[in-house]
Amino acid sequence: MNSVISLTDIRRVFIMGDQQFEALKGVSFDVAAGEFVAIMGASGSGKSTCMNILGCLDRPTSGSYLLDGLDVGGMSSNQLADIRNNKLGFVFQGFNLLARTAAIENVELPLVYAGLHSKERRKKALTAMEQVGLTGKENNHSSQLSGGQQQRVAIARALVNNPAVILADEPTGNLDSSTSEEIMGVFSSLNKQGITIIMVTHEHDVAAHAGRQITFRDGLIISDSRKNPTAKTV
Repeated sequence: MNSVISLTDIRRVFIMGDQQFEALKGVSFDVAAGEFVAIMGASGSGKSTCMNILGCLDRPTSGSYLLDGLDVGGMSSNQLADIRNNKLGFVFQGFNLLARTAAIENVELPLVYAGLHSKERRKKALTAMEQVGLTGKENNHSSQLSGGQQQRVAIARALVNNPAVILADEPTGNLDSSTSEEIMGVFSSLNKQGITIIMVTHEHDVAAHAGRQITFRDGLIISDSRKNPTAKTV
């Protein structure tokens, strides 16, 4: 399989006064197209720093990052903004929806930035909402939707540009356990359709939905394991 993500010896050093803190200490891994990866680790382990680099929200101090075959290391801020809009879909813990805007208009936002015509935007947004089970909720505002439905809107927004990768940062953090299972079911369904997903979570039951788990500690990867598809459950 082709790698859609390739990190090689990624280091990230933060300068705080006369002190240096090395958040990532030489991290390397590839993610193949169609994988569902959970990144885990305690607070301060480096997982969030890694996620920010994957999302082109931060730059590594050293090392190489290839996203869908593109070396993003030397790109300008404007080029990185284009990459974020065209290659990446983001799902956050807090949903990040516009409260006074209809669900479908929230989903259309990346397409507005991409300059698509209104008819094409609407067509793509309707398809994305159907993918996450929100047909019939297109004109509802956030206040009219449950937390799970709001997160589905956020997932549809992440999908609408057909990104190379969806990055989900604690996507069930604001949801109860039952709704969390529903949302993870949405992610699992999308992954079965071939969509690449990388998710940060500290919850083991959430991470269990992913086919691969990468665990960070003190800026290093301490384990990288895949499910055995032939393993039998008891």
